[in-house]
Amino acid sequence: MGVPTGNAENGKKIFIQKCAQCHPIEKGARHKVGPNLFGVVGRKSGSFADYKYTDANKNKGVTWTDDALFEYLENPKKFIPGTKMVFAGLKKAAERADIIAYLKTAK
Repeated sequence: MGVPTGNAENGKKIFIQKCAQCHPIEKGARHKVGPNLFGVVGRKSGSFADYKYTDANKNKGVTWTDDALFEYLENPKKFIPGTKMVFAGLKKAAERADIIAYLKTAK
């Protein structure tokens, strides 16, 4: 597929606007409605032991690579049917790439 090169600073702004109300990203932060996304890049879906994921998320068995995140962020419900994530997705490829670049800084 090929993920465009993202800008982490832009990604941080987008994350704050569209993601932070449901997801923390700081190391050790408590989960909100969604799981903490610290270290999400390279992690398996549904793998935080102390977060109650849907079976769909746990059973997807995807590793959150750049390509997987890029596709997921476009349409979460299409990528993981049955997910409880209500976010509609980001249609702009540049916004998805920017968020991925930002997520990669949280490790």
